[in-house]
Amino acid sequence: MMLHPATVHFAMVLPVVASVFGLIYLINRKEIYSKLSSASIFFAALAMVGVWYTGTQAGPKIYDYLSEAGQHELLEHKELGLYLAIAMSVIFLIKVIGCKSGKFALEALAILLLFGATATTFIQGKDGGEIVYNYGMPFKAYMIEDTLKEAVQSTNETEDATEKVDIFTEAVEDIKLLSKEVSEIYGEPEKDED
Repeated sequence: MMLHPATVHFAMVLPVVASVFGLIYLINRKEIYSKLSSASIFFAALAMVGVWYTGTQAGPKIYDYLSEAGQHELLEHKELGLYLAIAMSVIFLIKVIGCKSGKFALEALAILLLFGATATTFIQGKDGGEIVYNYGMPFKAYMIEDTLKEAVQSTNETEDATEKVDIFTEAVEDIKLLSKEVSEIYGEPEKDED
């Protein structure tokens, strides 16, 4: 089972929480909100690094199942994930330096950068959703369709009824194997076979 789908929600929500605390701090400049925004940026950075790592583990498992366009999208998603992990970590460092040195301008810069990183995180989430719903989920159907098309083509090349049955039986077994592999990748429960 992949951890990436379960962890992405933290990387989406924590930057928003950090941005809210950062905005409150920019408005009222109370120390408690400075500390809250620093802590939430820290957890957002940790989440971003963790999600990037789980994504690097998940990506190779699904790469071969994606179309060429899906593979390209996945590589771009991985690259942007790395940039977001680095950016969120740098934002945290700037915020801590500003907080420790008492320089509001540095803290404000970190919060403004955080707003940009948070917006980029939403773009990243949209891209991840496209990989799953546009390229990831339909791939099983396309592979099943390809398997059946090959079986039909093979049966058209023979007149022997037993051979035709064998071709379709082999196609069904290939589809079951594909379904099992997909279930293992996505962590879906296996269904009882009839």
